[in-house]
Amino acid sequence: MRTSTKPQATVEDLYHVPENGKAELVNGRLVRMSPTGGVPGRAGGEIYVSLRQYERQTRRGYAFPDNVGFIVDLPNRRSFSPDAAFYIGELRGGKFLEGAPIFAVEVRSEEDYGPAAERRMAAKRADYFAAGTLVVWDVDVLRDHLIRVYRASDPGHPTIYHRGEVAEAEPALPGWRMPVDDLFM
Repeated sequence: MRTSTKPQATVEDLYHVPENGKAELVNGRLVRMSPTGGVPGRAGGEIYVSLRQYERQTRRGYAFPDNVGFIVDLPNRRSFSPDAAFYIGELRGGKFLEGAPIFAVEVRSEEDYGPAAERRMAAKRADYFAAGTLVVWDVDVLRDHLIRVYRASDPGHPTIYHRGEVAEAEPALPGWRMPVDDLFM
């Protein structure tokens, strides 16, 4: 009996995703991510702009927009590509960043709802925390219009911010705040 084994994808494969697409390396496979729609994309952009202002004020790290690769060393995951992030570490020219961001943002798209999606998102948050991320935002601008703030110190109990409130990312980004309403302008 012959067993066929498909070679595992590598970090090098991430550099050559067709059409310069977005992907993550999970369980030895390239997991491609489709482009997002206007409202989620704009929300991610608004978060990045606010993070960039924080970077300039504090000079303690780097804000990143969507489609930046972070290389990690977990048993089941080798990379992340959040919708926005804040990173404290060394920039490596055109190479992916080494290590997890201290703050990661995942903005929900149309396919990010339902029990299977919730399981995938919970697993990804667990991976973020295992890799060293301190805070993960789960941003829902399509249905519930809120931000769930998950912390590595208590990942099962997010703080929830609704429209009219101001969200934060403590302890990852001391003093940084963002009005939830800014995601809907």
